[in-house]
Amino acid sequence: MGWILAITGKGGAGKTTLAALAVRWLSEHGYGPVLAVDADPNTCLDALLGVQVTSAVGSVREEVRQIAQAQPASTGGMGKQQLLEMRIQQGLIETERFDLLAMGRPEGPGCYCYANNVLAEAIQRLADHYPSVVIDNEAGLENLSRRIARRVDHLLFVADSSVRGLTTARRLYDLAMEMDIEAGSMSCVLNRARDNAGVDRARELFEGTPVRIVGSIPEDTEMIARDAEGEPIWTLPEDNAVRAVADRVFARLKR
Repeated sequence: MGWILAITGKGGAGKTTLAALAVRWLSEHGYGPVLAVDADPNTCLDALLGVQVTSAVGSVREEVRQIAQAQPASTGGMGKQQLLEMRIQQGLIETERFDLLAMGRPEGPGCYCYANNVLAEAIQRLADHYPSVVIDNEAGLENLSRRIARRVDHLLFVADSSVRGLTTARRLYDLAMEMDIEAGSMSCVLNRARDNAGVDRARELFEGTPVRIVGSIPEDTEMIARDAEGEPIWTLPEDNAVRAVADRVFARLKR
């Protein structure tokens, strides 16, 4: 089983950028190929990684739910688990450095308990074949709470340095504890920070918890411009301030 990093935080905190930087760092430091899981329904990770999603798991989950309600013969003799795994493989974007799986849209009306369980098992088997897995969660912990990953090695909370941003990160930690989410270790990184004041606030908020404050990533005009243009993370220069700090953060997480 590979090393699993799950990234979460409030909307707009920069989770997807950090996820893309993590995929890059892991693939460049001998921990690849990486399985990148875009668990955000907005599906933005593909652009930062320089690929384009054409098929998401959300539609497959709907198909499995419908099959579960129909006659067994509707699968054409193929088991539901086999069908789902085949569909997942078809939707997987494969490259030399990473493979990308997009979860896609949220669930519609009806019960998806069975489909979610089947999906979790299929993704876990897929993840077992990769040295590293990076999960870019939606704003919250929905996919982890549904056990898309049974356990993660590291849970990273991303927050801006504002009081509201850090308070949200702490609430997500509390939610993770309520949900009994299993994580080998946990940390918080501040993104788009303009000073070090947020670091002190973060340490106060997470005092008494196992969450480490592992870095403060500066606000960077180059990164803002690149995001606006949709530039992939692979062309980010080595001397970029965001990349430099993020690289140090991921090196700490892998110790």
